[in-house]
Amino acid sequence: MFDELFQPYAGNRYCITAKNGMVATGSNLASAAGLEVLMKGGNAVDAAVATAAALTVVEPTANGLGSDSFAIVWMKDRLYGLNSSGFTPKGISREAVLKDCPDGKIPDYGWLPIMVPGAVKSWATLVGRFGKLSLKEDLAPAIRYAEEGYPIGPMLGKMWERSVQIFHKNLDGRSEFDEWFRTFTNNGESWHFGDIVRLPNHAKTLRLIAETNGDAFYKGEIAEQLVRQSSRDGGYFQLSDLAGYESKWVDPISVNYRGYDVWEIPPNGQGIVALMALNILKEFEFPQKDCVDTYHKQLEAMKMAFADGFHYVTDPTRMTVDYHDFLKPEYGARRAKEITDTAGLPAYSDIPKSGTVYMCTADGEGNMVSLIQSNYKGFGSGIVLEGYGVALQNRGREFSLDPEAANVLEPGKRSYHTIIPGFMTKDGKAVGPFGVMGGYMQPQGHVQVVMNTVDFNLNPQMALDAPRWQWIKDKSILVEPTFSNQIVQQLAARGHDITIALNGTSFGRGQFIRRLDNGTLVGGTESRTDSNIACF
Repeated sequence: MFDELFQPYAGNRYCITAKNGMVATGSNLASAAGLEVLMKGGNAVDAAVATAAALTVVEPTANGLGSDSFAIVWMKDRLYGLNSSGFTPKGISREAVLKDCPDGKIPDYGWLPIMVPGAVKSWATLVGRFGKLSLKEDLAPAIRYAEEGYPIGPMLGKMWERSVQIFHKNLDGRSEFDEWFRTFTNNGESWHFGDIVRLPNHAKTLRLIAETNGDAFYKGEIAEQLVRQSSRDGGYFQLSDLAGYESKWVDPISVNYRGYDVWEIPPNGQGIVALMALNILKEFEFPQKDCVDTYHKQLEAMKMAFADGFHYVTDPTRMTVDYHDFLKPEYGARRAKEITDTAGLPAYSDIPKSGTVYMCTADGEGNMVSLIQSNYKGFGSGIVLEGYGVALQNRGREFSLDPEAANVLEPGKRSYHTIIPGFMTKDGKAVGPFGVMGGYMQPQGHVQVVMNTVDFNLNPQMALDAPRWQWIKDKSILVEPTFSNQIVQQLAARGHDITIALNGTSFGRGQFIRRLDNGTLVGGTESRTDSNIACF
């Protein structure tokens, strides 16, 4: 048997072009689901929802029906933002959680890090406002995958095996996690590359969602099961937490980077971190991509942006500053002057007074969607709703239990959120949706893709495939194995603590669809994924 992960020869992907529609995501099966809906007469929003639903089935290692979601929609030459992140149960409190967390940290697993899931609501909300088909039609491919089964790809198999090892190590013998092992393992063993996986309870839940336009998830039997298990196993959920949940339409925020407007969802998402870094970097000129000065300035700007983001960003209704101040030219200019020729430590600044699966879609009418949804860490909390196959996220792990922290745990609060969809426009016209998944790698990936596109004129595929760096903490930097060794040595001479990764799995997996002036769609999809683009 061949080794599906052994690739001794350098690969090369070219851009994909299409005229009538395009779907780009990390799973070929999910991309096919979106294409199927496009060819049935759906638009970019229908395709995005079909793809998102399919991803909960065919990539459960990163997202699920218990995920959160964000989206940026370009519809009829106008940009819309949707924040479908969840909030903490209203019955929770920092004081109560501290009794269960003597180390002062919220755990990765169990009911404590679970927040109200927002992804399912986002599907109904998007289709209700912009879709041409019904939610039932859009979910049909996902239901078919869950019922009939699908084969595991190379990267999915690797992630699944790793998750099963971690869950056995941390969760064995704890009854509240038994349903996860029943649902996502083969009698306790991981599924592997080429195995056929069927998720019948997942299919049942998708049917309920489709038939009730999502109401069964928030007000019906699925919600009732969530509250029943929560009460039994020490959670804080009440039916009112779910029944009162709504996705929130928001105005995307942007900075202008050398004539291109780069758009992100506003806080509580960490998209503002990418914009802050670009706001700093636009103060410099970058005549060359592969030189030490380019990478040094990128790293220093990214550290500054993260320091400010970690210090200030949380639920926007509870932030103590106006986040728009970070997007002002004065902020970028002032922070740029703080960059020296040597590596610095990240430190937040006083602002001027006055944080998975990603997909993007496009249709032949010019509409485009940038959408991301996530469990946060792998399969999430390890909690699965019995009889329904719903794996619940552990997004609340981001909260602090420090009462002085901006992102301190409070009832009914949205956390600092790592998942971010991106979009670019120029002169009021759509350039296209892009995104890079992967925790705190996401804003770093956004900055690198934008600069590869704008500063270095790379096509969408090369903008994604270019070797990446990742700031970890302090002066610690991780680079991909294909990164220039000469530049690694030069960065080290400037005081950066550089580690070369063994593989590219921690550097995110992105997608990018770009629309040319004549309407041609040009797409790139990560060589780091199992997927390719579906189009017609």
